[in-house]
Amino acid sequence: MTQAAFFVLTALADQPRHGYGILREVEELSDGEVQLRVGTLYGVLDRLTADGLIVLDREEVHEGRLRRYYRLTDEGMQALVAEAERMAAGASAAKRRIAEGRQAPHPSTGPGLAGGLA
Repeated sequence: MTQAAFFVLTALADQPRHGYGILREVEELSDGEVQLRVGTLYGVLDRLTADGLIVLDREEVHEGRLRRYYRLTDEGMQALVAEAERMAAGASAAKRRIAEGRQAPHPSTGPGLAGGLA
């Protein structure tokens, strides 16, 4: 799952949102790290819809413009949960390895380590 897809699904986890609302929510959820362009967003929405992870919830006219609201499907929620668990497990493994690396003695870089005589 791409980072963009992950954050779009996350943005829709609590309620349906329209495109601009999704853009704002993704930016907020990612602390500004993910800033989707409109074209990218609608590409992600199309793919997630085709995959059955989101559906069109409703359409409303707001200030003369059509707003499409999207929501997660049950499959979308399952995919989001699975991806969040996968990412958490990866982060946990990395944290363990970092902690082990900090505790392990570091070999000296003096002469003779390469097997030759000084």
